[in-house]
Amino acid sequence: MRIGELANRTGVSKRSLRYYEEQGLLTAERTPGGHRDYAENAVHRVIRIQELFAAGLSSSKIEQLLPCMRDADGGPSQTATPRLVTDLTLERDRIDRMIDDLLRSRRALDNVIDAASGS
Repeated sequence: MRIGELANRTGVSKRSLRYYEEQGLLTAERTPGGHRDYAENAVHRVIRIQELFAAGLSSSKIEQLLPCMRDADGGPSQTATPRLVTDLTLERDRIDRMIDDLLRSRRALDNVIDAASGS
């Protein structure tokens, strides 16, 4: 499929798809005219990339992680290295700390709202 179709099917801009390719996160064949031609499994890959970015991972960490994950089509998966598992555990711990900070902030805001509303 062409880049426009992949963008439409995933809700990701063409510019982002080009960036993913530059970062080694996504690959495309080239037509004789030089246009990108993505395989069907690129849809699942792009969605997975978006999820990992949303989780706060960097493109370099995602590049390390993607080969260890199975796409929705059950494509091949390599074994994660111990270093990658350690790095991902640290990322998860960072996210947990962010969640804790946000929950504390929400509790403080709830206290202000309660005080301001006379509750």
